[in-house]
Amino acid sequence: MVKNVVMQRAGQEGVISMELLRKNNNKNEPMKVHKYKQIEYLTFPLLDEVEMVRHLFSTREGGVSKGIYASMNLSYARGDDKEAIDENFRRIAEIFETTPDRIVCSKQTHTTNVRLVTEKDCGKGVLYPADYDDVDGLITNVPGILLCTSYADCVPLYFVDVKNEAIGLGHSGWRGTVCRMGEAMLKNMREAFGTKPEDVIAAIGPSICKDCYEVGEEVAEAFRKSFPEEWNCLLSEGKEPGKYQLDLWEANKKVLLGAGILSEHLAVTDLCTCCNSEYLFSHRASKGKRGNLGAFMELRKS
Repeated sequence: MVKNVVMQRAGQEGVISMELLRKNNNKNEPMKVHKYKQIEYLTFPLLDEVEMVRHLFSTREGGVSKGIYASMNLSYARGDDKEAIDENFRRIAEIFETTPDRIVCSKQTHTTNVRLVTEKDCGKGVLYPADYDDVDGLITNVPGILLCTSYADCVPLYFVDVKNEAIGLGHSGWRGTVCRMGEAMLKNMREAFGTKPEDVIAAIGPSICKDCYEVGEEVAEAFRKSFPEEWNCLLSEGKEPGKYQLDLWEANKKVLLGAGILSEHLAVTDLCTCCNSEYLFSHRASKGKRGNLGAFMELRKS
């Protein structure tokens, strides 16, 4: 584990608001920390190289929410003031040089359901109530639509089809991972856009790490059944009998590589939400008293 205190944006360097605990993650480049006005956010170097898209993963820094939601809470469902959340979304949209009426949000319930997003969906989940339920994945090929999925320990999945110019975001907690959300995303992108896995650049975003994620026998057994040949490298003995440490990063990596994503086209985070709970919302670290982070991605307009 290493510490990082460097902020990078537009070629400038400075000191971020706090030290980050990073996981040594093989050959993956560390996620970059950027600053825009008061806002600090994260990006993947691998996705930064793809000119057709812009993306980010939010932190707790730079919003206006107070108390347990401080300060960049992006959920209307946790008891925060609506006016504060509206302003937080406005600030994120400004980074993309757009407005909240271009954002489309998921409505997550730990499914593998994926919605094909069109212009008619713009503003849903921010300016207007979403007229859909049980949606944990969003895909689109429409430039200028800003997709958003939300997190506080679960795994964000990013997808960019560089050949067919299409994108997707997927939410994968333990249930979604057992049910192979990554495969579901690629299947829906293939059906909608003709996506082939070898043409996809993908990333596994900030979420709870194996050291922090203790689970019981029910969850462990679900992974043994879903990953019969691989579960022994996903689960290790916990700190007490009947408990296990679960590696969601490695599980989602195996799902994506198994679905045909090329290893050189896949980035895996080095940041755990629970290890960095002052900087990133963590359900486990806060015992449920928290806001939500957001994964955002947009196809650039030509």
